[in-house]
Amino acid sequence: MSDKDAGFDLTDDFERFNQKDDVFRRSWWDERIRSKKAHRFYTTYREPLATWRKADGFTQKDYALRNAAWHVSDLFTEMNEGDDRREGFSDAFTLQRDPASEKIAFPSPEAAADEVKRVARSFGADLAGITHNDPRWRYTQKFSDISGTERPNDITDDLPYVIVTAQAMDHEWIRTVPSALSGAATGLGYSHDALVVLSTAQYIRNLGYNAVASMNDSALAIPLAIKAGLGEYGRHGLLITKDFGPRVRLGKIFTDLPLAVDQPIHFGVKEFCDICRRCSQACPVKAIPHDEPSLEVYNQSNIKGVRKWSVDGEKCFSFWVGQNSDCSICIRVCPYNKDYSKWWVRVGRRLAGTPLRRLMLWLDVKLGFGQRMPPGQWWQGR
Repeated sequence: MSDKDAGFDLTDDFERFNQKDDVFRRSWWDERIRSKKAHRFYTTYREPLATWRKADGFTQKDYALRNAAWHVSDLFTEMNEGDDRREGFSDAFTLQRDPASEKIAFPSPEAAADEVKRVARSFGADLAGITHNDPRWRYTQKFSDISGTERPNDITDDLPYVIVTAQAMDHEWIRTVPSALSGAATGLGYSHDALVVLSTAQYIRNLGYNAVASMNDSALAIPLAIKAGLGEYGRHGLLITKDFGPRVRLGKIFTDLPLAVDQPIHFGVKEFCDICRRCSQACPVKAIPHDEPSLEVYNQSNIKGVRKWSVDGEKCFSFWVGQNSDCSICIRVCPYNKDYSKWWVRVGRRLAGTPLRRLMLWLDVKLGFGQRMPPGQWWQGR
């Protein structure tokens, strides 16, 4: 499977990424990002909410739901903080029982892959694919938010396969972006993700193989997801899946169980994003590029040596901090963010992959897709 098959365009000056340079990790040590507002942003996910603003979508009730949706994910993340580990975000999970002493043999890597994906879906994964553990997408170093120190990446070549899972985020909650209410979609996605990757990894370990569950830690998830056939890369820097558009959270399981790998898929995303500017036009801080894919690096939170649409993470994070919740405006307005259980929506997706894509884009705007739903309307059940 070549980089070209996946749509990757790497140059000779490509550099692997250090987790320390992720904009969220930088908010703990880089004075250009770190601020009282950033501290307040993080504490809003933990502290009592009674003194917060009363704007629609940012009431105590909205924050209460958002933080409840994050609760399961937070429990796993905080369980080993005493050992300087924030598992799922800075470190891979260690909450696993040892592998069985005897290995179960499969007839073929294809049979093993089919079974593992079926198990992942049974545990709740909305999508699952498999690719090779490509070292280019692993972090060169890990970074601890707690101690502020770097350490070696403990995911290595001895786990040659990656199972990539995707959890769909709630469509109605995403419609209320920007709001604290919409942050519940993100939190619940990660809470579901933790269950899926931990359970699937333990199943593989029970078969006698090594498997390490992972969410945002250890490696860049989007390149692996593309290689695993889960979707294509969008202008907003996110994975666009065929079934849920960009409305997904990603998880990873690194394993030595021999598995057949999937192939990248193409359904016209690049060609559609070439003509669509809805995300870049809607971004309040203009963090999303309006032009063609390029090698431009805005700051150290961009990976070097990859020609693509790159997002200015510093601008993006500044908006998150300013509103005291995560932002998904680019997801809400994306024409691929639809409820694909409806047949006419699937027709629109097919149009987007043909020369009639400009018609589909015009219809998307004309029919009001991507408009914000008042959060109060969700609470009223309308």
